[in-house]
Amino acid sequence: MRLSHRFIEMVVRCLLQLIYRGPGEQLPPIQDLLLLDSASALAYKIRTRKIKSETVVETFIARIKEVNPILNCVVDERFEEALKDAREVDSLLEKGTKTERELERDTPYLGVPFTTKDCIAVKGINIGPGATSDWPYLSGSSLNALRVGVTGMCHTSGLYCRRNIKAHEDGTAIAAMKQAGAIPLALTNVSEACMWWESNNLVHGRTNNPYNTHRIVGGSSGGEGCIHAAAGSPIGIGSDIGGSIRMPAFFNGVFGHKPSRAVELNTTSVLANYATEAGIVSNFGQYPIPVGEQDTYLGIGPLCRFATDLTLTLRIISGKNAELLKLDEKVDIKKLKYYYMEDDGGSRMVSPVQKDIKESLRRVVAYLDKAHGIKAQKVRIDKLRNSANIWFSKMKVKGCPKFSEQLVNCEGSLNVYWELCKWVLCMSNHTFIGLATAILEDMGVQYGSEKHTHFVGLYKELAQELKDMLGMDGVFLYPTHPTTAPYHNEPLVKPFNFSYTGIVNILGLPATHCPLGLGADGLPVGIQVIGALNQDRHTLAVAVELEKAFGGWVSPSTIL
Repeated sequence: MRLSHRFIEMVVRCLLQLIYRGPGEQLPPIQDLLLLDSASALAYKIRTRKIKSETVVETFIARIKEVNPILNCVVDERFEEALKDAREVDSLLEKGTKTERELERDTPYLGVPFTTKDCIAVKGINIGPGATSDWPYLSGSSLNALRVGVTGMCHTSGLYCRRNIKAHEDGTAIAAMKQAGAIPLALTNVSEACMWWESNNLVHGRTNNPYNTHRIVGGSSGGEGCIHAAAGSPIGIGSDIGGSIRMPAFFNGVFGHKPSRAVELNTTSVLANYATEAGIVSNFGQYPIPVGEQDTYLGIGPLCRFATDLTLTLRIISGKNAELLKLDEKVDIKKLKYYYMEDDGGSRMVSPVQKDIKESLRRVVAYLDKAHGIKAQKVRIDKLRNSANIWFSKMKVKGCPKFSEQLVNCEGSLNVYWELCKWVLCMSNHTFIGLATAILEDMGVQYGSEKHTHFVGLYKELAQELKDMLGMDGVFLYPTHPTTAPYHNEPLVKPFNFSYTGIVNILGLPATHCPLGLGADGLPVGIQVIGALNQDRHTLAVAVELEKAFGGWVSPSTIL
């Protein structure tokens, strides 16, 4: 099985190299140095009136307009409304009603634009007839009232049947960012129903990697990772149920953080007094809507080019749960315990970890030793070989809609085999991988079966093993993905490579992807730093240290 899979991968790679030659279309150079500032730096400059918010927003709008024809990462925008918001910020600052300290405390991102993906609800502008709202608690006259003049940006989740659906209300994370003074600027592309790791759908098309436009950007927050790599947004919000923040962050060479779930499952921990949601960050406003235990696997978190922006953004979007994370506590990275693995131990259907990625992990281990005298311990956790099987088994939740139902917005069920025939004739409104996923779901592990019980048992053993290893002061260095960004469509022959990130969702642990430069193929490499439950501050502190040591984001464009 392993040899045949490697052979198929090799043949497909050779064919794609013949089809896609060179690095593809080059991005325009970065000419405005404001694009190179972190979100925190921009916020400081705005509130101290060194620069106007309107100027910042104009700069990022111009950059989006430059790169989006090449990358196709932004799928909806509110540029005029964002400029209006920015002018209101500038007017407020001119009045001087608050001190700089008060502004930093109350609105830390005042006047800073941000982006998010097209599956997180963003209330926006008036929309004409034909728009609809999909919120489950709206019905009858309330829903009819929203069908004309709905306010909101697109909320398609990459589903063709949702192409006219608009959000009428902000998701919790978006509302928190607005409350912090940030200005919504645009929405970015996702995969169909947000359940694949290439961002391509029949509503908005395919998104291209800024380092090589023949390569993928990941998914489902692929458009979000892409726009950050291209310096088109200072800060963004993504969501992650199988690696949907960390894979795009990896493929696009930026930082991304999946937060902890709020509480340990099946406990009545005192921590539950803090948490009003299954996760540290509320998932309200996300579509598809996670069901039951899935809500604990999904994490909404930040993507950005600069590690220094991760903690502030997480503090904002986690609301009162930020107290649980103790994000204001200073972390001494020398007092943490470090463990690492260079691969998952050899899963049969997962690609081997690329040499460049292994070497980047070894460089981190060597740096920690040389710079700080930290001796990272190499470990072997055999159960990680079963990561994909554990993920699929744990995602089987009683009462959860099947994927064939998700593909039609849970309004009935898709006849997948008939739709596949239509796809062959180029008549389907679905991607091939969407249809294949629906078929494979029926063929895979079924809820309550012997296999399901076996892999759930393995999960429990793995969770305990990692809990014992990490304690409350350990971090685990682990590849985010086994290969650099594949060619378009290449994930079809390596579908289980997501397991390096997916297993962390099931375990509920915090994980931060850290870019570590470019590999021999000119594509980003990096690793994820995994922490103990609710010890997000440890992984974020390590990310800041690795950015200092290895430089973090590398621009895919020339900087003039």
